[in-house]
Amino acid sequence: MKRYIIKYTKKIFPVAILLLTMGMGSCVGDLDVTPIDPNKNTKLDPTALFNMCYANFGLEGIEGPGKANIAADDGGTAGLVRQMFNANELTTDEAICAWPDPGVTTLNTNEQDASNMMLSIYYNRLYYGISICNQYLGVASDVNATQTAEIRFLRALQFYLAMDAFGNIPLPTAITPEKPTQKTQAEVYQWLEKELLEIEPNLSDAKPKTSKDAGYGRIDKAAAWMLLSRLYLNAQIYTGTPQWTKAAEYAKKVIDSPYQLSKTAKGGYSAYQLMFMGDNGENGSSVEAIFPILQQGDKTAAYGCTTFMIASSYKNDMPSNGTTGTWGGNRARKELVSKFFPSGNAPQAEPAVMIKQAGDDRAIFWGKNRTLEIESVKDIVDFKKGYSVMKFTNVKSDGAAATNTGFADTDFFFFRTAEAYLTYAEATARLNNNVATAEGVALLNELRQRSHASTKAGYSINDILDERSREFYFEGQRRVDLIRYGKFGGNSDYVWSWKGGAANGRNFNAQRNIFPLPYSDLSVNENLKQNTGY
Repeated sequence: MKRYIIKYTKKIFPVAILLLTMGMGSCVGDLDVTPIDPNKNTKLDPTALFNMCYANFGLEGIEGPGKANIAADDGGTAGLVRQMFNANELTTDEAICAWPDPGVTTLNTNEQDASNMMLSIYYNRLYYGISICNQYLGVASDVNATQTAEIRFLRALQFYLAMDAFGNIPLPTAITPEKPTQKTQAEVYQWLEKELLEIEPNLSDAKPKTSKDAGYGRIDKAAAWMLLSRLYLNAQIYTGTPQWTKAAEYAKKVIDSPYQLSKTAKGGYSAYQLMFMGDNGENGSSVEAIFPILQQGDKTAAYGCTTFMIASSYKNDMPSNGTTGTWGGNRARKELVSKFFPSGNAPQAEPAVMIKQAGDDRAIFWGKNRTLEIESVKDIVDFKKGYSVMKFTNVKSDGAAATNTGFADTDFFFFRTAEAYLTYAEATARLNNNVATAEGVALLNELRQRSHASTKAGYSINDILDERSREFYFEGQRRVDLIRYGKFGGNSDYVWSWKGGAANGRNFNAQRNIFPLPYSDLSVNENLKQNTGY
């Protein structure tokens, strides 16, 4: 049974309802929590609040799937992972979506504005989670030092995601009637660094777990190291000053910890495939999962986490994905497939053939009755234009049935040990004239060997970027990687299909490296100023 402290059950509903009646809506501009009715019982349950802080990462609401606790025309779109994917994958060379949903179409082409519905949902989801964390810290910070450190981490992670996406953001660290002021990326960076360094000693020791172990899905020291390494790796973006040495230092802490690469195949599935399957909490791959977001179809039914990752990538002409969902939306741009087939010879075949010809277990694409090219606007809305991605699935390695075929049992591994390998290799290469060091080469080769890809004698800095894409495609990381390499906004040497709204790609202004603050928040908080360029 997957759980944090208590199971996701109706036990947490009264607290969630209370939070809403106390004014904890999704809008950051209004954090007044005075009860409307003074006769209401406002006693808070710390255990339920603790669970709610974690649940914000995996559920869109607590009244059932599709019933969101933030504003969204379609409640199923309100999941954090779903909108992290939209923001960081649809805007890049990896993914494109066939759906005409408001907000999706302009993310596909980097033409979003402050009215973009998907970005507003992402922003509001993050700040709703921050509000719950602030509520816990305001009433229960003295209950348990380790739990308090965990909640401070979850708050910091959501502030990090908001800062990375929206740049200059509000930084409310307590529930007050005052409207929060705006902070620059550099100021948020400084706060995050201080906060993470303060809480790290109070977190549990780094230790991988399975879904049968107590504490599976909870934060430990390795999560703090991972977020610090990611923060430092992108420090030049956020502050103007690189921190490659610190990025390598904290990545090395993870590499030297009990967490490790998952290398054991099982049931005819590769070690890489096992990390994205319906039993990834039980099949041995969680040795790599530093922060698994828990999903269990009969307990955490939701449309915004791995159910979305799976169903949105499948159509009914493909093999079963272990759920009834075949929504036919997200698929690969040709530039992603070319990372595995640089000669342009990707077969129109099923994944087994694709993997064999690529010589890489990570090439989990469906090319039958698909085209690589997406040549016209009409093609964008045709799911069969572009290879399908079968990376995420609810199929289980032991053949067991799903707990609920409508929703996934597949946990989402927010941080993986592989990220530490790639961060260390890149950060040390940056300090070595943009060429991988001997230690970096060894780590990259170990990572490639896990997927039965050929090893190399050396790697350039751009080789490492390509390796990040092969390892982490569709996991919500690509946008910031491209920004760090100067290949997203601005006068870049790299374009991809439909970048900037052109079929063959075109550059767009570097000001669009960050997204606009939503109109919904600007309209209620005069302390906020729109990001330049929007």
